[in-house]
Amino acid sequence: MIPTLDAAATLPATLAAIGRGIAVIVADGGSTDATSALAAAAGGRVLEAARGRGPQLAAGIAASGSPWLLLLHADTRLGADWRAAALAHMRAHPDRAGYFRLTLDSGRPAARRLERLVAWRCRALALPYGDQGLLIPRGLLDAVGGMRDLPLMEDVDLVRRLGRRRLAPLAATATTSAARYERGGYLRRPMRNLSCLALWFLGVPPRIIARLYG
Repeated sequence: MIPTLDAAATLPATLAAIGRGIAVIVADGGSTDATSALAAAAGGRVLEAARGRGPQLAAGIAASGSPWLLLLHADTRLGADWRAAALAHMRAHPDRAGYFRLTLDSGRPAARRLERLVAWRCRALALPYGDQGLLIPRGLLDAVGGMRDLPLMEDVDLVRRLGRRRLAPLAATATTSAARYERGGYLRRPMRNLSCLALWFLGVPPRIIARLYG
């Protein structure tokens, strides 16, 4: 399940890393580039959806009949061993969601520091983000209220409803584009993300946070 918006530059690598034999739904929020054509050419099922990761993921989930769902960003590439890790998780934890270990496609030391910070956040706060991917059984997703129609923070909202006891790390990586950190700074960008998270916990409506997030 991949929400997209003008993702032609990154989507082909994301789809190639998933590999063949997996039913892929691409929920597009109105791309003006070749995103939809590339997804269809790779064998993905393309849906048009209201813009925003929450609405797009909700549309994709509604269109899928699979008992397990993998929610993945369009600029995230799963490691070569992701299928084995996913199958092991599904056998061992049929009632829990799983997330991948984040890596960034940058050789900069700042990227390694950020990866360690994300690993700590997952261990200490049980708070993986959407760019790590989320493998979740449909029954569990339904039990916690499904994917909410949020323009931002849809990943935080979902994992908070799941809680620590229904989350488990997967023994594989998800390599995410570092472009936004290269542009926004390895310090400024995480601080802005942290500010948005704090506003969310304070009850600020996601539509307002989305304006601040840019």
